[in-house]
Amino acid sequence: MAKLTKRVVDAAESRRSDYVIWDDELPGFGLRVFASGRRSYVIQYRQAGRSRRYTIGLHGVWTPELARQEAKVQLGRIARGEDPAEEKQLDHKSMSVKELCNLYLKDLQAGLILGKGGRPKKQGTIISDIGRIQRHLIPLLGTRRVKDLTKADITKAMKDIMAGKTRLVAKTEKLRGKSVVKGGVGTATRTIGLFGGILTYAMEAGIIDVNPAHGIRRPKDNVRARRLSEAEYRILGDMLRSAAENETYRMTTEIIRQIALTGCRRTEMVTLRWDEADTESSCLRLADSKEGRSIRPVGLPVVEYLENRRAEAVGEFVFPGRDGDAAFGSFPNHWKKIFADSPLADITPHVLRHSFASVANDLGFTEITIAALVGHAKGSVTSNYIHTLDTALIMAADTIAGYIQGLLDGIEFKQTTYALDRDSRKASLARFLQKAAGNDDLPSEEVQPLAA
Repeated sequence: MAKLTKRVVDAAESRRSDYVIWDDELPGFGLRVFASGRRSYVIQYRQAGRSRRYTIGLHGVWTPELARQEAKVQLGRIARGEDPAEEKQLDHKSMSVKELCNLYLKDLQAGLILGKGGRPKKQGTIISDIGRIQRHLIPLLGTRRVKDLTKADITKAMKDIMAGKTRLVAKTEKLRGKSVVKGGVGTATRTIGLFGGILTYAMEAGIIDVNPAHGIRRPKDNVRARRLSEAEYRILGDMLRSAAENETYRMTTEIIRQIALTGCRRTEMVTLRWDEADTESSCLRLADSKEGRSIRPVGLPVVEYLENRRAEAVGEFVFPGRDGDAAFGSFPNHWKKIFADSPLADITPHVLRHSFASVANDLGFTEITIAALVGHAKGSVTSNYIHTLDTALIMAADTIAGYIQGLLDGIEFKQTTYALDRDSRKASLARFLQKAAGNDDLPSEEVQPLAA
């Protein structure tokens, strides 16, 4: 036991199951630590021969001091014969979906709702969640009592979103700004997925015992399969060279080229900082990607570009804005203007990322190698202790970036798969052993290759 101070609460670590740290100054007052890492303040008491637990609120929304004061208030009510846990339970039984969503949003904006990897959701995700709640969930289910929800209710809401029943055009805070809400299959899938998370949140708060969204079959979200063909890569190269003749678009064309050569997400490249560009180790050490910290091997064309650009660098960003103190901010508008009315008008930055992975697959690289190169969760290189990357990853990055750069420069390759035949492997191994032995002056055919 210990007095619940901010230091004690912040130091509380999650375990495999929930546990409570009891305060040694105020009997019955404690901190519940969930296996998920969330923490809430509680009081434990007996009423009519029964042990009851009352949740004051989550740490972050409540400080230890305010929670202690609230605990004293509630314990005083209990001494007078009242039962706050019973009252709260009755309130929960009458809680509407709109009230639940408002509670969720309050914790979401306080950073108490965790997303991927146990991290607070990013601002872009929060904005999307708010939109789905306000534009779809509340209009369709807002007046329903949470405890009365059934799978049929949620399934009907999903079908209504798919059918476009929540479609509208709303004004935004910007002058002449508007928000176009269309609905559709993808929106329905993601909205009901979010609602399932909100109902799990309600279970953790003791509002409901069972999540009615569990087991609902959602339509598969749209799979973005668009990729560039080799001919389209050559068209893209011509377009970038033409656009770069206009000084206004020069930096945008460089960003587009680097996205194509690395498979990075748009935001990762636009906001890239110089302290994240480790050209000595041929990688980008991203501090905060979609998957958190991430190390991305990059090919020699990218390394050479970064080294040349660093010579004239101004500020902390590789692609700075006009004042040099912020990242380049005109990329979305420039992208639209460069690709408008072109043969590639339908592509997005994500298409370049998908195309990078597709080219890597064409060249014969494995799924786990490709995942490491593009920073997917299942293959991300995230260890803070890695300083020198696997040579195989660097070679893969070199091959893919070099191949794509050749396509952008207009080269037509005859070989579209990476050579893995026995003779090529023997020759490559012989060259490696020759160099490793310090016999750089000997012709490679004089080096005795190992028997295969």
